[in-house]
Amino acid sequence: MAAVLGRAGTTASGGFGRHHKEISRGGRRRNAVVVAAVTGAAPQEGSLERPAWSGETPVSRLVAALIAFKPLYSLMKLASREVIIRTAEKSNIPWREMTKKVLESDVYEVFERIRDPNIVYPDYYLSPFHAYDEGNLSAAAEAEAATLSIAKRAIPEATSIEEANKIVRGNWMNAIEEHHLKYSGENCQINDILDIGCSVGVSTRYLAERFPSAKAVGLDLSPYFLAVAAQKEEQLSRQNPIRWVHANGEATGLPPNSFDVVSLAYVCHECPARAIIGLAKEAFRLLRPGGTIALTDNSPKSKVLQELSPVLFTLMKSTEPFLDEYYMLDLEEALGQAGFVNVCSVLTDPRHRTVTATVPY
Repeated sequence: MAAVLGRAGTTASGGFGRHHKEISRGGRRRNAVVVAAVTGAAPQEGSLERPAWSGETPVSRLVAALIAFKPLYSLMKLASREVIIRTAEKSNIPWREMTKKVLESDVYEVFERIRDPNIVYPDYYLSPFHAYDEGNLSAAAEAEAATLSIAKRAIPEATSIEEANKIVRGNWMNAIEEHHLKYSGENCQINDILDIGCSVGVSTRYLAERFPSAKAVGLDLSPYFLAVAAQKEEQLSRQNPIRWVHANGEATGLPPNSFDVVSLAYVCHECPARAIIGLAKEAFRLLRPGGTIALTDNSPKSKVLQELSPVLFTLMKSTEPFLDEYYMLDLEEALGQAGFVNVCSVLTDPRHRTVTATVPY
């Protein structure tokens, strides 16, 4: 389940300021947490549970009707793609140069080695994503450049891509580690990590760097993304090389109780609700007792997202076919129903939340 606007992570210095709000539901403790970025400014929640342009609201229905008009939809896709590339290049991300470098590498040879020809793709995965008609089976050459732009959109005041990533990816990594230490105990070492929907491996590499003694696995449904990830990894020297697996995150085929952390970064908003629930159940099966699941993605309560202009949210929805389902799903409740406890929701930057939970002992 890879995202063209993939994912990345890095370590932020220092800790965060926190505001805790505990909610009792069904006998499970749920914590809504706002985490201050390393800049010192805490991300703000909006006044709504989710954006007014999502779900079954009149605005949402109007946008859906516009998207359903095919001639207009085609124009929206082109406009959305131009916005993505222009935003990246304004942030000094060499989009075209990075894409050219991938295409001129030996990535096609790696593709043949890593691809599982027996994979059966779920129907939703073949839907157009991010202005690419072939969905997440294409666009791998552009994925890393697109990934880098996520942080700059989240932290527009950052003076560089590096600073923005330090905040966005650092807060995400800290949320995972703090949750694991708090609920799994200091003796529950992180030895095995699975990154589901790893795209071209940006988030997987950051996980491997944050926990260098752990064995990291990157798993994705797109052999194209995995080929780019594996080709780049072959150029790096690492204590524990990352293993790449071509599989469905809802039915990985990996042995049960084999991981301490399962991460899904910017994956859920690209999936229908049924797939998100399937991913949660599979993660529960794969984690050892005391293990941590971490899902980072758009926050429905983000003030920034709730206040997007009509042009921007229309373009966004035109390239994200399951965005409404994602915003309407109670992700914390879905994790609880899958068997997880200690469910925490953390606003880790102005746009994104990280939801963590524990497999009980």
